[in-house]
Amino acid sequence: MNPPNDSSDILRVATYNIHKGVQGIGPARRLEIHNLGLAVEQLDADIVCLQEVRKVHRREAAYFERWPDVPQAEYLAPEGYEAVYRTNAFTRHGEHGNALLSRWPVIGHQHEDISDHRFEQRGLLHVELDAHGRRVHVIVVHLGLIPGSRVRQVERLQQFIEREVPTGSPVVVAGDFNDWGLQIKRMLSGFGLYEFDAPRAFTYPARLPLVQLDHVYVRGLSPIGLHVPRGRIWWRMSDHLPLIAEFRL
Repeated sequence: MNPPNDSSDILRVATYNIHKGVQGIGPARRLEIHNLGLAVEQLDADIVCLQEVRKVHRREAAYFERWPDVPQAEYLAPEGYEAVYRTNAFTRHGEHGNALLSRWPVIGHQHEDISDHRFEQRGLLHVELDAHGRRVHVIVVHLGLIPGSRVRQVERLQQFIEREVPTGSPVVVAGDFNDWGLQIKRMLSGFGLYEFDAPRAFTYPARLPLVQLDHVYVRGLSPIGLHVPRGRIWWRMSDHLPLIAEFRL
């Protein structure tokens, strides 16, 4: 297993919407999953929360000669990491969902459907980890495009945490919230989840980031810093930039 970061009480979390490993549209689209594999390793995060991850896609696998033979979560996991994936959406040619890659041992995981209407299939992935000998609960989310849906999905998230996570346990909620306003932030703070506020943590669109759609909220962890990698190498791989946050346990 990869060695931990410098301090045994620091947790480094990254969240990244990988756009299913493909960029562009039509005949001009290109396969980026191989570059994403190198990029995820460079993030050097203890926990990597991924959205829009393909488990299988028969049409793309037939189109691209170098389509990986294994699901994308497994392909992207650096050596020594555990990969957990659960499907959110079933489509005509395959399925995709959320994934978590962990440097630390996975104790257990589960999935909850939080779809708000039939046009958007959404879910949350809950993974319990042993991080530095301490139990940490991580929830990977990808909320809906409609504001009202996001509000109801955050309410479902609150119910899930109250039901499944022991009171006082450290919690990380990370992912693509599809929201750049303050309503979701206020709702999350209302039940004890906060994020580290830093200037210019914009993640979307990757080529010229103007808003922050991707967030890492925590309970029971102290924030240290927040970082968004930038540059051409990053905006070529996905329409989102990754967000990296560090916390002290």
